[in-house]
Amino acid sequence: MDTQSLMLIGFLVLMFGMFYLLIIRPQRKRQQEHQALVSSLKTGDRVVTIGGIQGKIESMNDESVVLKIESGATIRMTRSSIAFRQGENNPV
Repeated sequence: MDTQSLMLIGFLVLMFGMFYLLIIRPQRKRQQEHQALVSSLKTGDRVVTIGGIQGKIESMNDESVVLKIESGATIRMTRSSIAFRQGENNPV
């Protein structure tokens, strides 16, 4: 192999490394944090959904939660649609 080929391979390895550090790794960390949040939810927690709906968890099962919203109505949503728990330091 000549030096030009080695430089090209080195450049590609460097680009993949930067791509991993700047994009893939932070995304995996966010996914793990969200999974930890979803698994730690319990009845009575005040939460905000991905769509911005605020409510209190009335009941839940493995796949869904029932939220009671301010008007007194209840809605069933998937657990993964919970964005964050109210009262915590939340990223905006």
